[in-house]
Amino acid sequence: MLSTSGESAAERVYREVKGQILTNGIAGGELISEGDVATRCEVSRTPVREAFLRLEAEGWMRLYPKRGALVVPISEREARDVVEARALLEEHAVRGIVGHAADRAVLVRQLDDNLAAHSAVDPDDLAEFSRLDVEFHQLIVSAGDNPLLADFYVSLGERHRRMTTSSVHRNTAVASRILDDHRALLADIERGDANAFAAALVVHLAGVHDLRDPGPTMGGRR
Repeated sequence: MLSTSGESAAERVYREVKGQILTNGIAGGELISEGDVATRCEVSRTPVREAFLRLEAEGWMRLYPKRGALVVPISEREARDVVEARALLEEHAVRGIVGHAADRAVLVRQLDDNLAAHSAVDPDDLAEFSRLDVEFHQLIVSAGDNPLLADFYVSLGERHRRMTTSSVHRNTAVASRILDDHRALLADIERGDANAFAAALVVHLAGVHDLRDPGPTMGGRR
């Protein structure tokens, strides 16, 4: 049941269904119906239809008249594109701060706090676990002091989050790997070793998202 607030029914349905997609509550490839969502959210079909149209426009769904809405699976191309963009932006940010001890120290404290919170979260809480995973990487890019790149990275956040929840849902061991890899990435930043960070980041992203061949561009541009 959706909570009451000042937002419209369509907005509330959109927020709930999108949240389910991002946290793997509704998996890629699943077909859902307006009627089922309307019943679950205790609204008529009209706001559900409006929410579905918005989700389709954003690329999360494909609508099939009289059949329902197909949640678009994460394609291998999408996963590779998101991972490559993330690797480039994070490496750029770290290379920009390794020579600035004060800025690096601030980032290390922020990442330490994130890791403490992340380690305390039950991996079964996919919404919170994935949120903190996204936050860890966004902190790194934000430290690069380039608002345009930081804003672009934030725009990748939803796809990043969906990919993480899908990976953890598929293999629960991924949650432990994420935390271990984040500790290693933090150690590289603390040492000011941008080359080690870049190499470890490529391995981390490819491993978490099951990209067996991360490709020649990831971590290879200077």
